[in-house]
Amino acid sequence: QVQLAESGGGLVQAGGSLRLSCAATTIDSLNVMGWYRQAPGKQREFIASITSGGRMNYADSMKGRFTISRVNGVNTMYLQMNSLKPEDTAYYFCYGQLYGVNYWGEGTLVSVSS
Repeated sequence: QVQLAESGGGLVQAGGSLRLSCAATTIDSLNVMGWYRQAPGKQREFIASITSGGRMNYADSMKGRFTISRVNGVNTMYLQMNSLKPEDTAYYFCYGQLYGVNYWGEGTLVSVSS
């Protein structure tokens, strides 16, 4: 069983930055790790993913302000978020894929005040 835990969420003013972290409890290298977010009353939205080889994929709407990165070997992933806007307020979830199975963290709340 793979467990993932997010950290780094919190309250920030519009225009500010946050860096989210996601750590997975497995010694196996996760094939893919990534981030989604879900705002109140909205569907979960894909942000970005990154493979064990470093290939990154972003949702078009997330390009430019969000940057995904990971540290292989320890299955740790980051999401750097800059120029935050109130509409970025949401729960942010990380996931990791191993042998075709997706595992999810419980989420961390990011609140952006205007």
